[in-house]
Amino acid sequence: MDRKLLDILVCPASRQPLGLLDRAGLDALNRAVAAGTVRRVDDSPQAETVDEALITDDRRTIYRIDDGIPVLLVEEGIPVSGLGDFSRA
Repeated sequence: MDRKLLDILVCPASRQPLGLLDRAGLDALNRAVAAGTVRRVDDSPQAETVDEALITDDRRTIYRIDDGIPVLLVEEGIPVSGLGDFSRA
């Protein structure tokens, strides 16, 4: 992701800065996706694994990046609280 774009992106709900989710976080997220336990803010399932994602500074919400485009829709955010082993990632 372009660094200049990353510097200006914020969470649409909390207005917190966003950073790239690291490999350990992506792995934990994708384990939960594979287990079928990931729900978005709108309670729809996240059925597909995520190759790249952004996370809020407080590490509470993840936003996926699809084909290089951040999906910054509040309802499509993924609450970290629903990811069992994410805090250990």
